[in-house]
Amino acid sequence: MALFDITLSGNSPDDIAHIIQVSLAPAFVLTALAQMLNVFSTRLARIADKVNTTAKELDKADATEARHLSRQLSFLRRRSFLLDVAVVMACLSAVMILGSILTLFVGALRDAAAASVLFACFGAGLIFTVCALSAFLTEILLAGRGIRVEVDRQQDHVSTTRE
Repeated sequence: MALFDITLSGNSPDDIAHIIQVSLAPAFVLTALAQMLNVFSTRLARIADKVNTTAKELDKADATEARHLSRQLSFLRRRSFLLDVAVVMACLSAVMILGSILTLFVGALRDAAAASVLFACFGAGLIFTVCALSAFLTEILLAGRGIRVEVDRQQDHVSTTRE
């Protein structure tokens, strides 16, 4: 079978070693995806902590502060949604990359031309990775914007109370 410009004639140890070598590249991508998912889950936990704190403050707030806290909760909700999208995309990417590895092995076992499925799975995995990173980037930008808005609000509050 012709696989990545190398002809495999049966299942000799050299052929199997080559298949394993070819499958290592997707395995490294899976390692990177696992690290991304770790970052995503850490950020999601921080958002959850902020939501809990904000919800407790909302119970004791006056009307003006309650409006601000309500907006903050809406903002945190959007951030958590974007992280959800990033997690889903990263997981779909991992599934597609695993599918490409599986296709590589099944194709070698069946001695069939599985290159188109292999490339489709790996390509889809890369596309999902790009989508996950895009959602994560958007969430990061929202987080930075939220910090700036909160700093401005606190500065306005301090300048108002000093006058």
